[in-house]
Amino acid sequence: MNAIVEREDVWVASIEDKPGGMAEKLVVLAEAGADLDFIIARRAPDKPGTGVLFVTPLRGDREVRAATALGFSVSSHLHSMRVESLNEPGIAARLTQKVAKAGINLRGFAAAAFGTRFVMHLAFDTGEDVRKAMNLLQQ
Repeated sequence: MNAIVEREDVWVASIEDKPGGMAEKLVVLAEAGADLDFIIARRAPDKPGTGVLFVTPLRGDREVRAATALGFSVSSHLHSMRVESLNEPGIAARLTQKVAKAGINLRGFAAAAFGTRFVMHLAFDTGEDVRKAMNLLQQ
């Protein structure tokens, strides 16, 4: 498989659980030039009235300064990688099985196909797990 496999930093911030809570932060990031590949937002069940916003990537000083001012920080708990390649039936099953057979546990997973390509974001418990999974999936 000829894939792009790369480590990624996941930036996380709290958002208000209200109309526009997420948009307020995304607008500022867009104005700073951020071209985000991946965004996930969810409510924070342990903190009523709030949510959590995850984005990646942020590149360059302007984007990082804007994100920091909005309360974003690089997650120290999410160790993540991005995989992109040609889409084919069963590709997610094959890649996750390869990781599982190596004894590496996934903390999170998201994937989407677009046209003839797919992209996956895999989250792990440790940076070492990311390194091992990257080595496996680059073969």
